[in-house]
Amino acid sequence: MFRLYDNPASPFCRKVQVLLHETGQTGDVETIFAVGHPLDTGRLPLDHNPLGKIPCLLKADGAALYDSRVICRFLDMRAGAGLYPENALWEVLTLEAMADGIMDAAVLMIYEGRARPEPIRYPDWVEAQWAKIERALDTGTARWAGLLAGDLNIGQIALGCALGYLDFRLADRDWRTGRAPLAAWFDTFGRRESMAATAPKA
Repeated sequence: MFRLYDNPASPFCRKVQVLLHETGQTGDVETIFAVGHPLDTGRLPLDHNPLGKIPCLLKADGAALYDSRVICRFLDMRAGAGLYPENALWEVLTLEAMADGIMDAAVLMIYEGRARPEPIRYPDWVEAQWAKIERALDTGTARWAGLLAGDLNIGQIALGCALGYLDFRLADRDWRTGRAPLAAWFDTFGRRESMAATAPKA
């Protein structure tokens, strides 16, 4: 049995949970709720991950794995699920990295409003994060159509979780406008059982 420090609102944690569902490993993991941010580490697993980030997976021998990319690769290898196909490995890993970058930028936007006192918030910095996201989304629409249409892979899972997080926390930004193919892909991908089971709730 593994122990997973997790928060259902985190897109990085959701990525791990989707993989667990897709590979039939949910019964092998005990989920431990964790919450906090850099200014208030709260219930984050500092004893296991010195960065204080989630997700964090404890193996049976007590060794900790982090971040989501490491955990997902480990769980995929354990299940033999093939979510990192050798014939498209670098493309899949690049798509995963881009999706994780979308998540990073979106989380930083949320932290700016929640963790920084209002008098010293920096709107231009927030907009710079959104600009990163928009560039990535436009690349997602233009470059990744073939990979998104293929067999399930970790890049698809990561991008689905990233787009789900935009809907969850930044819906007013309306990422779908001008990106009909990507929006159509997500509308279909978001109906997978694994995505429905892990959808964040306000």
